[in-house]
Amino acid sequence: MPFFRNSAVNLLNLHYGIHTVVLSGADAFFLIYLLKTGIPIPGVLVSLALILIVRFIIRPFVIPLGTRFGLRTLLIAGTLLTALTYPLLAAVRGIGPMLAVVIAVASIGSTLYWTAYHAWFARLGDDEHRGQQIGAREALAAIVGILSPLLTGWMLVSFGPAVAFGASAMVGAASALPLPWVPDARVHPQVPGMLRAAFPAVLLFAADGCVGAGNVFVWQIALFVSIDENYLGYGGALAFAALAGAVGGMTLGRHIDAGHGKRAVWYALSVIALMVLLRAAATGHAALAVMANALGSLGYCLYIPTVMTPVYTMAKRSACTLRFHVATEGGWDLGGAATLLAAAFATARHIPLSAAILLALPGVAAIAVLLRRYYGLVPAMGLGPRD
Repeated sequence: MPFFRNSAVNLLNLHYGIHTVVLSGADAFFLIYLLKTGIPIPGVLVSLALILIVRFIIRPFVIPLGTRFGLRTLLIAGTLLTALTYPLLAAVRGIGPMLAVVIAVASIGSTLYWTAYHAWFARLGDDEHRGQQIGAREALAAIVGILSPLLTGWMLVSFGPAVAFGASAMVGAASALPLPWVPDARVHPQVPGMLRAAFPAVLLFAADGCVGAGNVFVWQIALFVSIDENYLGYGGALAFAALAGAVGGMTLGRHIDAGHGKRAVWYALSVIALMVLLRAAATGHAALAVMANALGSLGYCLYIPTVMTPVYTMAKRSACTLRFHVATEGGWDLGGAATLLAAAFATARHIPLSAAILLALPGVAAIAVLLRRYYGLVPAMGLGPRD
């Protein structure tokens, strides 16, 4: 398999696989735990929207940090700060100062982490194998996601949040161990014209933020409520979903690299649109909610390679991958925050969670249009045209 020959990408994928223990465990319980502390659903959604708004404000400061220290240092710092979030989360007891601390630390950690990670992955990846490299990453994440939510739910019930989130923090910190062996990427001090070059990907990420807010974050709350707010049941539903989607990304990634991106858009976006509709219909019905969640894991294994292949390709062909992803992640923050605030407004007025999930559909439609336009310009080798 030639896409496994890139040792730098393999090490990044190893890091991501370990980090996914936290993403599919403690991070998947982030909103759920806030809800269990007594914060009402609109307050939980606003809390997450505030994290995204703070991220948008501070994200430009990543550029001078990257210029001085390089992408590897940024990613290690983001990894460790993200890990620190979870012991702090365990100390939250409702709306108060500790919640503000969690919002601040989560904002800084995730800003450093995701901006540096995407920029580094884009820089090191191979255009001709990018879909499969992303697919391998997502397949690994799906496999890890089978056990992690079960263990986190069990630990929350058996030992409480301090132990459960503390263990997740240690695993999250340990995920930084492969990173010193990945070749560093330096950032040039001055690169003009980046916002214009990144604008198509900014639009794509803004739409993806809308999808993530409705189809992931609001859905997490809806799923938890649908299974009677049971930690173990919620963890089991996530584990079942990960099992269902463990091989989808590899299959579609190969399809994209073979030059069939336009077809992949229909596969992935049709599944995502169906998933949004099913999740909205299943809210409040435990068995249906578990099945709709399982379809979601398969959907995202198809969706992420389809979306991220052009973004990483455009980033690598730009003058600076870090500045490119500062712009695109800013678009994600705006799209996600706007959708979360709309969902908070709706739920505060007793509009059902099912309607808030449907807020993801405009994002799905926008992504379908943008990706069809991109893949329509892609030659058979799977590369986009140069700017």
